[in-house]
Amino acid sequence: MNRPLRLAALTLALLSALPCTLPAAHAQSGDDIVVEARDALRKRDRVKLAAARSLVNAERHPLASWVEYWELSNRLQQATTEEVEAFYARWSGTYVEDRLRNDWLLELGKRRDWSAFSRDYPRFRMNDDREVSCYALLTEHLAGKDVREAAREAWLGQRDADDGCHLLATTLVRAGVFGADEVWQKLRLAAEGNRPKAARAVAALLNAPAAAAAVGDVFDSPTRYLVRKASATDRTGAELTALALARAAAADPEAAATLASDWQGRLPPQLAGWVWGQIGLQGALKLLPQASEWYLRAGALAAAPGPKVAWSEDMLAWQARAALRGSPQRWTLVRDAVDAMPPARQREPVWVYWKARALLAEAAPGPEGDSVRQQAQRALADIASGLSYYGKLATEELGRKPALPPAPRPPTAAERAAAIDNPGLTRALQLIDLGLRNEGVREWNFTLRGMDDRALLAAAQRACEREVWDRCINTSERTRDEVDMAQRFPMPHRQAVLREAHAIGIDPAYVYGLIRQESRFITNARSHVGASGLMQVMPDTARWTAKKLGIDYTPDLITDRDTNLRIGTGYLKLVLDSFEGHQALAAAAYNAGPGRPRRWRQGATLEAAVWAENIPFTETRDYVQKVLSNATDYAALISGQAPSIKARLGDTIGPSAPRTADAELP
Repeated sequence: MNRPLRLAALTLALLSALPCTLPAAHAQSGDDIVVEARDALRKRDRVKLAAARSLVNAERHPLASWVEYWELSNRLQQATTEEVEAFYARWSGTYVEDRLRNDWLLELGKRRDWSAFSRDYPRFRMNDDREVSCYALLTEHLAGKDVREAAREAWLGQRDADDGCHLLATTLVRAGVFGADEVWQKLRLAAEGNRPKAARAVAALLNAPAAAAAVGDVFDSPTRYLVRKASATDRTGAELTALALARAAAADPEAAATLASDWQGRLPPQLAGWVWGQIGLQGALKLLPQASEWYLRAGALAAAPGPKVAWSEDMLAWQARAALRGSPQRWTLVRDAVDAMPPARQREPVWVYWKARALLAEAAPGPEGDSVRQQAQRALADIASGLSYYGKLATEELGRKPALPPAPRPPTAAERAAAIDNPGLTRALQLIDLGLRNEGVREWNFTLRGMDDRALLAAAQRACEREVWDRCINTSERTRDEVDMAQRFPMPHRQAVLREAHAIGIDPAYVYGLIRQESRFITNARSHVGASGLMQVMPDTARWTAKKLGIDYTPDLITDRDTNLRIGTGYLKLVLDSFEGHQALAAAAYNAGPGRPRRWRQGATLEAAVWAENIPFTETRDYVQKVLSNATDYAALISGQAPSIKARLGDTIGPSAPRTADAELP
């Protein structure tokens, strides 16, 4: 029997295992089988996955590797080393080989098969799984190596409890490598992050059942614990009291400050300093004016002699933000916070910028302060560019004229051919075409590893030409020296966007900047909370806006390009008008709802960049900064004029008189 007849026979024999939901004309499509296989994985249907694997292999489908991966990963707990090694050999060098290796290393860790783990781990190329890293450190410890510092960093960096990092910590505690200092530091991080489950698991390492039980009380009702059970007669009592004060601060920083004043003299100074730092952190998150004062108190106590109590990176970041927001601004507190951060955080543009601003503010007038000013200007120059929010701010702070980078040479025919012939990129695009975007993005990103700027530009161009805009943008953003602004800031649907923006009276660059951040121009994008389309409009917002503006609308139109743009730009204009045209406030409202930025603008009038940096929600803070940075670049591309991030931010943001119209906005 020839191959086509064998394939047809095999298809007929196995197709009954797959759902009969497809039109008859397409029943044997390999693409359909791939999609059905992904659905079978979701349902954990072994029979259908096995059938799909046989079908795609018989057809030699280009995505057969993915179906095989789904089939094997679904039964990995029962898989043998021989099966896994055979998979590695069949799909050597592909994303799914390394993806399965990640899964298999986790399985080997759970099996406590350290010999097999140690053989496979050196081949793990992505090496981006913290639990796998913890298992690897455990195997090194068992082999007699000193892993204390690396293990400490991995365990303390783990947010939620997992088997690998908890087993590593448990083993090192029993071996005497970790002591009470590490356990209490981990508990303080759990208290700061409100992770009671993780805290209970860590408390068990204290080998003190009463203390472990008390941790539960601290999280369940910290104020009651402080009133009824707290003490500071020994280290355990003092640490538990500090945890309770931290949890009380999360609910009510001002009430916690009163409690901390009572306990301060009974706690070791360093631990009391940590408590006041927690109160400062929670006060800063609530934008309370006392936050910088609480941080000052924390710093004074932390400077006392004695064993140091580590502050988290979040505590330090919010010390800097609280100091910026304070009245008066406490630039020394900003500088101290940045200097206390780990070196990698100090190098982030946000903290380079604000430390430089602190140095400029503190520099003595005249020649005496010249060296400090020069130090600040060198720091600003290191990050000054048109490629990021803080790079743009640094450029303008130095008095330089912002400008777009020069366009690179287009990819050559050979470079384009290499991108087109790249099998990983091809598989990624096929997955995306089938609606398997998450899988396609992972395959694409894995394939980009090791590419130089020229190869990245060619890969980005392939995505741009296929109108896979998120891969076009994200791939181009990986280049270091050759910057293609047309790839990084494409303008799909240009006529429609300009039409709707001009019709409603809104800056099209601002609209483009927002869409780029919201959906990366994916017209059928849908978020986990239900926002849809290019402008990621929520269903209730769409209905309200359509009614408000007299737009014909039914729910099925929410991902229709023109309808989504009309409703999205209409709502954005209403929000902008509600916030007196402040683009930072309007972007925050678009992301987090209008009520929150109304509250966040209360209090003192602030420099606009200070206000934006003090947005309490990490997602919204990042969103606002990126939307404004995007809009600045789009304005330059559309108009050809020099961009200015400060012009978009405005000078200051502060309270405004209540407006009746504000209450209407959803």
